[in-house]
Amino acid sequence: MPASTYSLLCSSQLAFNAVFAFMLIRQKLTPYIVNSLVLLTLSAILLGVHSDGDRPEGVNTTKYIVGFFCTIAASAIYGLLLPLMQLVFDRVIKKETFAVVLEMQIYTSLVATVVCIVGLFVSGEFRDMKEEAHNFTKGRVAYYMTLIWSAIGWQVCSVGVVGLIFLVSSLFSNVISTLALPVVPILSVGFFHDKMDSLKIISMLLSIWGFVSYIFGGYVDSKSASTKNASRAD
Repeated sequence: MPASTYSLLCSSQLAFNAVFAFMLIRQKLTPYIVNSLVLLTLSAILLGVHSDGDRPEGVNTTKYIVGFFCTIAASAIYGLLLPLMQLVFDRVIKKETFAVVLEMQIYTSLVATVVCIVGLFVSGEFRDMKEEAHNFTKGRVAYYMTLIWSAIGWQVCSVGVVGLIFLVSSLFSNVISTLALPVVPILSVGFFHDKMDSLKIISMLLSIWGFVSYIFGGYVDSKSASTKNASRAD
């Protein structure tokens, strides 16, 4: 699946996050958030309808559809994970320290690492790593450095995500996480030479519109809350 399509599909995690946040932690769904959900859903549907023209060479329709739904499923799981973290912070841990954020990240990362290592050995893919490193265009050292720095980068990102959940909310954290998603399709055209046709552009614009709708809704809510607090103080 092209990076641009994958990026746009991942924007659906914001919609899943809003729904799960409403169900688990009673996050308020304003008209702006609902509008954002509709737009992000339409964006994903457009990409699904457009799958024939976007399929890479050597990938049949069945594999592409499986990849499409696996990406949507991964977005749904990620959208569920963040409200669950907020639920743990609010009802289980009940502490307000940075150490709690690090503990949450360390424990979840340890579980994820164990699962990935087991999967790597069970599937036998660990045998392919030497061949991948040998065939890597920039050389074996660059291959392993890419893996190491990718892991470090994701850990820094994850600490930021968990920190935002701890300080603000899971929904706000996911909004910040998806901030760069509309930019990725544009960068994919330049770096990976992905095709950017009219339907994909429309999908990207819908994704951006949905994101802006959520941001504006948050601004309106915060302004309204500030006004109420000011009136109470008077």
